[in-house]
Amino acid sequence: MIRNGGRLLVECLIALGATKSFGVPGESYLAVLDALHDTRGKLDYVLCRNEGGAAFMASAYGKLTGSPGICFVTRGPGVANASIGVHTAMQDSSPMILFVGQVGTDMRGREAFQEIDYRAVFGTMAKWAVEIDAVERLPEIIARAWTTALTGRPGPVVIALPENMLTTLTDVAALSGPARVFEAAADADALAEARSMLAASSRPVILIGGANWSADGRAVLQAFAETSDIPVVAAFRFQDQFDNGSPVFVGEAGVGMVPHVKKLIRDADVILAINVRFGEMTTDGYTLLSVPEPKQKLIHVHASDREIGKIYVPSLGIHAGPNAFAKALSPVKGDWGAWRSQARQSYEGTFTAPAQPGPVDMVEVSRWLRENLPDDVILTNGAGNFTVWPNKFFRFGPKARLLAPQSGAMGYGLPAAIAAKVAFPSRTVVCFAGDGDFQMHCQELGTAMQAGAQPIVLILNNGIYGTIRAHQERHYPARVSGTNIENPDFVGIARAYGFHAERVGATGEFAGAFGRALASATGAVLELDISPEAITPRQTLSQMRDAALASHKANA
Repeated sequence: MIRNGGRLLVECLIALGATKSFGVPGESYLAVLDALHDTRGKLDYVLCRNEGGAAFMASAYGKLTGSPGICFVTRGPGVANASIGVHTAMQDSSPMILFVGQVGTDMRGREAFQEIDYRAVFGTMAKWAVEIDAVERLPEIIARAWTTALTGRPGPVVIALPENMLTTLTDVAALSGPARVFEAAADADALAEARSMLAASSRPVILIGGANWSADGRAVLQAFAETSDIPVVAAFRFQDQFDNGSPVFVGEAGVGMVPHVKKLIRDADVILAINVRFGEMTTDGYTLLSVPEPKQKLIHVHASDREIGKIYVPSLGIHAGPNAFAKALSPVKGDWGAWRSQARQSYEGTFTAPAQPGPVDMVEVSRWLRENLPDDVILTNGAGNFTVWPNKFFRFGPKARLLAPQSGAMGYGLPAAIAAKVAFPSRTVVCFAGDGDFQMHCQELGTAMQAGAQPIVLILNNGIYGTIRAHQERHYPARVSGTNIENPDFVGIARAYGFHAERVGATGEFAGAFGRALASATGAVLELDISPEAITPRQTLSQMRDAALASHKANA
């Protein structure tokens, strides 16, 4: 069959199993857009308002579904905007493929209009960056990209598509389907040694994280941890990968790490780390484990050999997929019941916090949400101090999911929520956004409206860039500079995009407003009036400032 490269590309993606894509149109990939005209219902194109939002959606879609999120953008400025999603997908270990229109091969290297060297720009940001020069190689490279995005440590692949390659006619066959790749399994001797190390310990900890977990894999790991009575800590923003209701779940090792989790990791004698990328947040700035040789005995299990020993030299490194490893575990017994019990008790105590100053008290709002949201809710957030509420004050059951960026990217929450509604239209999706965070990609409300993928958005409006203001008050107290925000009418903006919208001016108004949001067929935006004083659950902005002033005075 004779057709152009754009149509061949779309045929290959459908054969691989892609059903959704996100993008902003550009003349550099018109041949792909033309092919997508005939694939509605097979491979849908969600039209976005900004390439950054589109890339965030693809990254979140990959993280949520386990299938590569597909994104199409144009060259130069378009892909520069999209780079934030590539960076986020890499740090999140989310499978994603970003297709970028490129100048024709006959113009390459001349700094033609909007030309970029994609291998150079994305070589360290993506898992793989490649340009397809010949249309005949398109199926080969697409197949490799799909497998690369999914296997080992999942991540983003960037593929540049020269315009003349996409318009070239070919009769080359499309792909017939994806490669079937089974997880690497642990060696029997390695499993025996890991069990022996755990059995000989007195203060064991299981640390879990990463992508590629299956429901079966999580279930058998939970059964192992509960039968063995070993406390489980989730790596930064992966607390949805383990049932928080389990008696062995004891918290998250992430930004704003609570004291008992720090102590648990620091005092552990054996740490079984499964599928964990040892990032700065999970290690409290690489202080909880010594670099390069931790004093704790470390068993590091990962699907990617490049993660084992990257930062910490493990006592035992096991190259295996998380689900295959978990299914091969058998229970161990030891005298650490009190160790686990105390950690769980401390975790339970983290949900207690003083009443927050200001009109809307997020301690009470979070309690209401914990008690009333459905079991399969999907929560999303971007970056800011407000993320403490979905990240530290919610319990994720086995069906609930959290989409939150390990990269700390502002603006991720709304696009991620839209992607979640695209993937699972019938599920309740709640986005937490700060006022500054929301305005990074608030135009994507238009994407949600057009796609019929409208989540519930909670805007925590305190009139400041909260995280930066907190750092400012700690280091330069009472010298406010560049952190106050004058905000627009959020309710009016949301209504203009066809959303139900309300302003919540008091804690007691929240339950009724959320009920109306749930009942709305067009999604909802609720603007919550939050005091800037409520900067953290347990310390006000004034207390933070006063402590810093006192410290500066004492050191003067």
